[in-house]
Amino acid sequence: MQNKGLIKFFAILFALVSIYQLSFTFVANGVKSEAKAFAGDNPDKELKYLDSIGKEKVLNLGFTDFTYNEVKNKQLNKGLDLEGGINVILQISIKDVLKGLANNSKNPVFNKSLADASANLEGNKTYLNKFFEAFEANSKGTVKLASPDIFANRSLQGDGGVDFQMSDAQVQKVIKRKVDESVESAFKVLRERIDKFGVTQPNIQKLGETGRILVELPGAKDVDRIKKLLGGKAQLEFWETYKIEEIGNFLVAANEALKKTEVKKVETKTVAKDSLNALLTDETKDSTAAKKGNNPLFDKIIGNGGGPVLGYFAPKDTAAINAYFKRPDIRVLLAADQHYAKFVWSKPTTIKDQKAKDLASAKDIEVVELYALKGNRDNNPAMSGGVVTDAKDTFDQMGKPAVSMQMNSQGAKVWEELTGRAFAQKSYIAIVLDDIVYSAPGVTSGPIAGGRSEITGSFDVAETKDLANVLNAGKLPASADIIQSTVVGPSLGQAAIDAGTISSVLGFLLVCVWMVFYYGKAGWYANLALLLNLLFLFGIMASFGFVLTLPGIAGIVLTLGTAVDANIIIYERAKEELREGKSLSEAVQASYGWHGAMRSIIDANVTHVLTGAILFIFGTGPIKGFALTLLIGIVTSLFTSIFIARIFIDRNILGKADLTFSTSITKNWFTNFHFDFIKVKKFTYIFSSIVTVVSLVSIFFVNGLDEGVDFVGGRTFQVKFEKAVDATAVSDELSAAFGTPVEAKILGDDDQLKITTKYKIKEDGVAIDEEVNQKLYAALQKYFPNTTYDKFINSYNGKTVGVLQASKVGASISEDIKTNSYWAVLGAMAVIFLYLMVSFRKWQYSLGAIAAVAHDVIFVLGVYSLCYKFMPFHMEMDQHFIAAILTVIGYSMNDTVIVFDRVREFIIGNRKGSFEDIVNASINTTLSRTLNTSLMMIIVLLTMFIFGGESIRGFIFAMLIGIIVGTYSSLFIATPVLVDTISNDEKHTIEDKHNKA
Repeated sequence: MQNKGLIKFFAILFALVSIYQLSFTFVANGVKSEAKAFAGDNPDKELKYLDSIGKEKVLNLGFTDFTYNEVKNKQLNKGLDLEGGINVILQISIKDVLKGLANNSKNPVFNKSLADASANLEGNKTYLNKFFEAFEANSKGTVKLASPDIFANRSLQGDGGVDFQMSDAQVQKVIKRKVDESVESAFKVLRERIDKFGVTQPNIQKLGETGRILVELPGAKDVDRIKKLLGGKAQLEFWETYKIEEIGNFLVAANEALKKTEVKKVETKTVAKDSLNALLTDETKDSTAAKKGNNPLFDKIIGNGGGPVLGYFAPKDTAAINAYFKRPDIRVLLAADQHYAKFVWSKPTTIKDQKAKDLASAKDIEVVELYALKGNRDNNPAMSGGVVTDAKDTFDQMGKPAVSMQMNSQGAKVWEELTGRAFAQKSYIAIVLDDIVYSAPGVTSGPIAGGRSEITGSFDVAETKDLANVLNAGKLPASADIIQSTVVGPSLGQAAIDAGTISSVLGFLLVCVWMVFYYGKAGWYANLALLLNLLFLFGIMASFGFVLTLPGIAGIVLTLGTAVDANIIIYERAKEELREGKSLSEAVQASYGWHGAMRSIIDANVTHVLTGAILFIFGTGPIKGFALTLLIGIVTSLFTSIFIARIFIDRNILGKADLTFSTSITKNWFTNFHFDFIKVKKFTYIFSSIVTVVSLVSIFFVNGLDEGVDFVGGRTFQVKFEKAVDATAVSDELSAAFGTPVEAKILGDDDQLKITTKYKIKEDGVAIDEEVNQKLYAALQKYFPNTTYDKFINSYNGKTVGVLQASKVGASISEDIKTNSYWAVLGAMAVIFLYLMVSFRKWQYSLGAIAAVAHDVIFVLGVYSLCYKFMPFHMEMDQHFIAAILTVIGYSMNDTVIVFDRVREFIIGNRKGSFEDIVNASINTTLSRTLNTSLMMIIVLLTMFIFGGESIRGFIFAMLIGIIVGTYSSLFIATPVLVDTISNDEKHTIEDKHNKA
């Protein structure tokens, strides 16, 4: 080997750099352990401890030293599935952006196009492009995007804007730029909010041109608080309100009108008096109106209102009441000067149950207040929050948490006028954030000058900090809907680390033992190269700031199996050369040559790289982490297998020269193996055809596939109970509570369930997410008698019961995931087909390989379709499954390419016999390598399947089945297809050449 000294230099340098980079991770983990020991189970105390030592020196290397903050920023980042925390993908509403750019145009073509774009959105299609398509179809050339009532408005005129003379194509370019600017603005606002939240190592990034923003908050635990912080638009508004006596007549009239459509039967219980009944006694005298069950609106009032508060209602009733007030036959009952009234709710609060017999001992109940705001034709508030220049969390005169605000000069002037009018009319001003009333104070001391004001209400300290944060960061240019989210508890993350560590160490040891058993001293050299490979792999990840995930650990463990593959190919070739009588030095030289093992190694690993790259491009989140570790592992394993192991072998040649690349037990294994693989092709064709037909029938006509929420949308919760539960009973109870089917399956132990629901998955918003959480808790509360809602839903250190992990995949993003998955599988097969056709210069090789791969994919899909209903672990079609399928494609190609390389070598050489004999000899002479590599893969996959944790068991099972069937197809499908598709003339030409020689 030439340049051996240079390779040694780079290997040592690379190792030192890797150790240097990983040292930060070891030190950071040590400091975190000290912080946990100091804080006990108090996460806030732990965070304060880490913040307090952020600038202290914790690592001294002699020539330089580092603070904890510097060490923390250089450590190997762990994904949320290992660290715990919250991951969300936000969709910036392009529809809202377009409405804003068009000044909320009333143009019917414009608004119909907006609606059509929403209704017809397809996977991997952007909303903006669908809008342009819909506008073109709806306008039919009669209306232009540059119309004055659409985009050629005053706010978009000027340099870089829209003028009346522009074509639709020209306007589209301007709008695309403006939309990109809005998404960038949203990105900056979200980053500012997150930076002030206080989590360590937050990650926020835009996802291409989709209008989506990924946010990862490692260690974050308060689920509802985080979602409010991210999803809140921060649209602060100040509205004048109606008083209860001004709007009461409408409510009575609405209640009477609703009786005609909502009351189904008469009950005899009397209704408790509320403020409206007391106020309007004359209108409620008749007995029918006073009977409970006959008052669709009033029966839902559970507490007296007063002033601007029309009444207190249960949060669960808000949707029904909103629907009432949106009905045209109800709104027409409003007085002429109240026609534009806007009904909104307060944030939830608690009051004493006013219907209890003894108010002194009454329980606290959660309620929301109903307000009527004084709207107008354009639905604009009296004053917007854009005038706020500064906001701080503080305390009011009663010592309760509040938020103080300072307005600019223009805002101060309007605020003085607004408060002066409220003082004169004895009315109220509602402070509204994102259509939620936070407070509605009256003005008792005259107009307020200077532009300073205060938001009070039922806040806690965290809420006032978040509110001040979002007001200072500014409002989002459009709503940001959470279309995908994952919440992982820290205890689950630690369990994943433990499982990953055990499977990695055990897999490494098993591979090492087998290599020594089969190859003797050469196996030790491969193991040393493998150990160095792991150091390089982790060093690269730490150096470039890559994130380690649980599937990423699976990728590393798989690297253990594939890292020795190049060594196996080289060693097997060296044994062949030794059997032909060459010296050890000549055999090693030949095996490391291009016509020895190198060509096969390169071809096999190119197919790996291609599938890994496609997986990285189309995958998201943890799957991208799996692909990344796989790709890095391929590069590092090639370097260590080819160069590092060679250094040890060359040293042996210069010394004892006693390498045989085998042991006394394995010396003659597969040496005289002459099985006729081509002869049995009829039987294998029949068997594979039956399997394929059965699989397709099961997939398309019988069982189908268990499509996970990644593909169909939905919410998933991993819930740990205090004791074993009946999954069927829990499923029935949850289905009744949600009013839609809810699936509950045992996940590992009998006291842990995976709960899946599609309830309101097509609706976005923080309120919907919180509603689902509340319903889940309420339905399962009997199983958790000693657990509060916060402890059930939110994460904390040492959590053992409740929701350990939760995820949501919205309907829109699930379509994208499904589309990406299809293209990833088809793209991988197409790219590899083209590569093999170029490499082997014959389409028959590509066809044989693709036939084997298609067989493998259908086989795995068939197993999942036939078995998912009764297997003790989950077998869902999700992103993890697609990753497994692509991995299977890569390894199946690997096996096939090794055989095909030997076929090509024998055809070029002087091997005697028929074409079938040449192909048979190719399979038999590479059988040792094929079975050894497959065995390594099966060993590590079995290790991961047993010890790797419940969450990736289905993912590993798919790869395990795929590797087994991939080995079969490379031997019994790929090569027979090659034999059957090569023309007879070409076969005769090859045979004549070889037999004459």
